[in-house]
Amino acid sequence: MASSGYVQVAVLLLAVQLLCLRAADADQETGTVIPAESRPCVDCHAFEFMQRALQDLKKTAFNLDARTETLVLRAERRALCDCMPTNSLR
Repeated sequence: MASSGYVQVAVLLLAVQLLCLRAADADQETGTVIPAESRPCVDCHAFEFMQRALQDLKKTAFNLDARTETLVLRAERRALCDCMPTNSLR
């Protein structure tokens, strides 16, 4: 008796799946198709995205470079000040 319950559930799931597939096919048929000429090119979008990402990376690299230079100058100044007596700085 338990196996007949499983069979009924399997048949019910199959029927629901078939109904969903038919509904999805009907939705696709009623939709409008945009011609390829008027759709934006996927490669163009990818290119624009990569251009923006490259610009962001350039800005980040410039900011990191400037920050690194500032930190190096601070470290050099500290090292210079640490090795020289305070009397000789005047």
